[in-house]
Amino acid sequence: MNKNLQIAIVGAGPGGLTLARILHLHGIRATVFEREPFSIARPQGGSLDMHADTGQFAIQAAGLTAEFKRIARYEDQEARIYDKHGKLRFLDVDTSAKDRPEVDRGHLRQMLLDSLPAEVVQWNHELSTATQNDDGTFELAFRNGNRRSFDLVGGADGAWSRIRPLVSTARPIYSGVMFVEFGIADADTRHPKLAQLVGRGMMFAIGDSKTLIGHRDANAHLGIYTAMRVPEDWVQTSGLDWSSTEATKASLAAHFTGWSEELLQHIHQSGTHGEKIAPRPIYALPVGHRWEHRSGVTLIGDAAHLMSPFGGDGANLAMRDAADLALALIKENDWNTAVEIAEVAMWTRAEPAAAGAWDAIQDTFSEDGLAHTLQVMEEHSGVQRLSS
Repeated sequence: MNKNLQIAIVGAGPGGLTLARILHLHGIRATVFEREPFSIARPQGGSLDMHADTGQFAIQAAGLTAEFKRIARYEDQEARIYDKHGKLRFLDVDTSAKDRPEVDRGHLRQMLLDSLPAEVVQWNHELSTATQNDDGTFELAFRNGNRRSFDLVGGADGAWSRIRPLVSTARPIYSGVMFVEFGIADADTRHPKLAQLVGRGMMFAIGDSKTLIGHRDANAHLGIYTAMRVPEDWVQTSGLDWSSTEATKASLAAHFTGWSEELLQHIHQSGTHGEKIAPRPIYALPVGHRWEHRSGVTLIGDAAHLMSPFGGDGANLAMRDAADLALALIKENDWNTAVEIAEVAMWTRAEPAAAGAWDAIQDTFSEDGLAHTLQVMEEHSGVQRLSS
C-alpha cells in the first residue's frame, strides 16, 4: 500500500472523485483539483445508467452501495423508439430484471463529495501547466497562482484534458454529429402528454439521419436533445442567436420538417422555465487510444478514451478506471507497477466500448438509422420491435 505517495487528481467528475474516495477509504490521501469555483457552480447534466460491472462495481469498491440505492431510480429503465411520424416502433417497459438503474449526475457527484473530507477537493483550481521536475515529480501550476508538486498525477479532466499531452499527442475527433440540449421542468404536471411519450426512461425518435431524444431525469425533469449531422463549425456559422430561446427553438424545429408535430412539441415546450439551451458537439478520441507508460502520470475516463454517448459507457468506464487504479495502488507495493497494471486493464476494456460507440453513432445518423437502432435494441433486450 502506498500511503506516503503524494497523489494529485485533476478533475472532480465521477472518475476523479471515485478514485479519491476509494483511496481515502484505505488510508491513502489524494488531492482533487477542480476548476469550478464550487460544487454547484454549473448543472452537471442529466441522468446516467449505472452498469453492474463498471459503475456499480466502482460504487461498491467505494463502500457507497447503500448511499447509491437511496438516489438510484430503478423504475426509470424503460425504452421507447419512434419513427419520425410519431409511430411507436419499439417498447420495453419491463424493468423487473434490469440492473442499470438511473441516477442524476448531480446526485451522483454529491454522493461522492459527501463521502470525502471537505479539504480533499480544492475548488477554483484551473490547471495552467503541468511540468516534470528534475526529481521525477510533477509540478502543477494553477491560474490562481498556487503551485504544488506530486509523485503521481491522475488526469481525470475530460475531453480536453490538460494532463493528456504529458503522455499522448492524440486529440478528440469530431464525429460529425451535433447535439443541442434542452429541458422541460415538472413535465408530469405541465406537459403530461410529452412525459408519457418519453415514459420512465429513454425515448428515441429517428429519421432522415436525425434524432430527437427524450430522457427522464429526477423530479419529473425531461432532458431533450436534438441531434443531426452538421459541420464542426455549425454553431458559429448557423446564424442562430443562441441567446434567444424562441428563435433557437424555431430554427432547430425547422431542421425536422415533415416530422410529427407531437414529437416536435418536445422542442417547442422546452426552455420555458429558464432551462438552458446548449449545443453539444460530439467528439471521440481514436479507437484504441493508448500511450507509452510514463512514470508519475496517467489518465482515466474521457481524458483517456473519450467516446460518443451512444455507447452509454462514458461515466461507467471512468468510474471503473478509477476503481482499478485505486485498488492496484492499494494492493501493489510498487506504485509505478500499479499504474501500469491499471492502464493495461483500462485500455483492454475501453477499446471495444469505443469501437462500439463510434459505430453506433455513425449507424444511427445514417439513412438506415431507424432500422439499425431497432435491430440493436432487439438483440440487446430480447424484446421484439412493434409492427411498422
